[in-house]
Amino acid sequence: MGEGFNILSWFDNPEELLVIAGPCSVESEEQLMTTAMALAKLPEVKVLRGGIWKPRTMPMTFEGVGVKAFEWMRKAKETTGLLTMTEVATPQHLEMALSYGIDMVWLGARTVTNPFSVQELADSMRGVEVPVFVKNPVAPDVKLWIGAIERLSSAGIRHIAAIHRGFKDSADTVYRNTPLWHLSVEMHRLMPEVPIITDISHICGRRDLLQITAQKALDIATDGFMIECHCNPDMALTDAEQQITPSRLETLLGKLVIRNKKSSSDESVLESLRERIDMIDNELLSLLSKRMQVSEEIGLFKKEHNVAVLQVDRWNKILNDRINKGMASGLDKHFVTEIFEAIHQESINRQL
Repeated sequence: MGEGFNILSWFDNPEELLVIAGPCSVESEEQLMTTAMALAKLPEVKVLRGGIWKPRTMPMTFEGVGVKAFEWMRKAKETTGLLTMTEVATPQHLEMALSYGIDMVWLGARTVTNPFSVQELADSMRGVEVPVFVKNPVAPDVKLWIGAIERLSSAGIRHIAAIHRGFKDSADTVYRNTPLWHLSVEMHRLMPEVPIITDISHICGRRDLLQITAQKALDIATDGFMIECHCNPDMALTDAEQQITPSRLETLLGKLVIRNKKSSSDESVLESLRERIDMIDNELLSLLSKRMQVSEEIGLFKKEHNVAVLQVDRWNKILNDRINKGMASGLDKHFVTEIFEAIHQESINRQL
């Protein structure tokens, strides 16, 4: 249960895995209370989440029950001891949430995509002591994600965490929102003081991917999870395919292998492996430098012989060849494509 759990202390030292669970949408008092009572029996769950307002893509779909759900959230908190959390998209949402004793809030991906909306919310939070979780924007833009956090920080919000919920991506994947794990890693590198939890429900979009995705997030050293749970997922009014029952959540959590986020006790082995990585990286940088030198020579030749810099047929052949060779070596197609597209763009820049 959430009783005795200090969320503010967690921000300062997020060693304990924070599990936030609850329905995508608060649909009724019975649905919320049944779900909350079951979640409270899981010691890992500290926070009950619930959508009061649901920003839907299409109008005339279920967009949440609104303000009356706050009374049910308050009752669930008093009954179970779980902390409560909901999404806010406007200053009015925030004011109502705080007036009903909601413990923390999150900013959704659509809100984070709009700096004007984030700034408006940040201004409304000045002087307010409320933990704020910031989901990544819809597009794979780490700077936009960081910008939202910095706006909140500038408004005096001291307890801020990020939520990695995946990105809309042109690649054809099994995920609802492609994880693009490297962006989560980059976020942690640029803002190491900000805890990052993983919303595996919105990344996956389907139940069968939750377990493996949760483990992947743990292996990358996430600080917690946000997971959508419903007492009867198949009857959920929103995102039914990705919600699970509390009992299934218990099974999922029980199967996770918790990794040590700090260095291994056998530092000599780890240090040896890191040295090998450093050596390989140095070789890669050296080879890339040599490749760009050749690109510059090609650029001079093209200029002297009045040849266009971009040769589309040649580029397509190169890309297909590198992808095939990379996949034959066990590399991911998307990974190889991104690398050689970046190399090709820099080669064009050099030739110009």
